[in-house]
Amino acid sequence: MEISEKLLCLFSADVREEDGEYVVEVPRREVETGSLEPGETYRVALISRSESETDEGTDGGIDASASRADDGPQPPVEPGEMRYVEIEDLGKQGDGIARVERGYVIIVPDTEVGERVKIEVTEVKSNFAVGEVVEESE
Repeated sequence: MEISEKLLCLFSADVREEDGEYVVEVPRREVETGSLEPGETYRVALISRSESETDEGTDGGIDASASRADDGPQPPVEPGEMRYVEIEDLGKQGDGIARVERGYVIIVPDTEVGERVKIEVTEVKSNFAVGEVVEESE
């Protein structure tokens, strides 16, 4: 399956019926640490879970601890990795935000929009990473 470069987030959730409508809840972390904004409209792609995934005890919920290593795309960075990034935005706490493959977010404290910096990835989560500046571009 091909994954769009415009992918903003990826998570598992149940579809439930509520007052005659069908609802998919977006995890709070996707809004707080990702690039989603409440009140905006987004495209949603639904991918069926395989029988083996549902039979092995995953609850279909959104708890990242229930995910397995083969459960979809893995983060495109690893702890200790060095790379150059451009800061595209600022997060709610004022930290720089860079986006890499598939729109994956790297939070880089003490940076400004437009800066191009070399970072070391210090922490990796399923939907974002944290990087530390090791060299500023001139």
